[in-house]
Amino acid sequence: MTKRDEDGRTRRGILQAGLAVIGGAVTTRAEAQDKIPQATVQYQKTPKDGQMCSICVNFDPPNACKIVQGTIDPNGWCIAFGPKS
Repeated sequence: MTKRDEDGRTRRGILQAGLAVIGGAVTTRAEAQDKIPQATVQYQKTPKDGQMCSICVNFDPPNACKIVQGTIDPNGWCIAFGPKS
C-alpha cells in the first residue's frame, strides 16, 4: 500500500517534482552557456557595410544577443548578422 501525506502526495511524487524543478534550472543555465563567444563570430563594436546589431534578428535590446555571449553594442557587427524582415 502506498503511503500518502494529508494532501494525497506520495514521497515519490514529491521527489519527482523536485527533480523536475532542479532539471529545469540546470537546463536554463546550460542554455545561457550555449551562446557563441564573440571572437568566434568576429564581433566588433562598429558596423560593417551598413549592417549592425540593432537591425539584426538576433539582437536582444538594450545590449545583448540571442546567440553571442557578452555585452553587445547596438552599433556592433558579427558574421552571424541576419537582417530583420
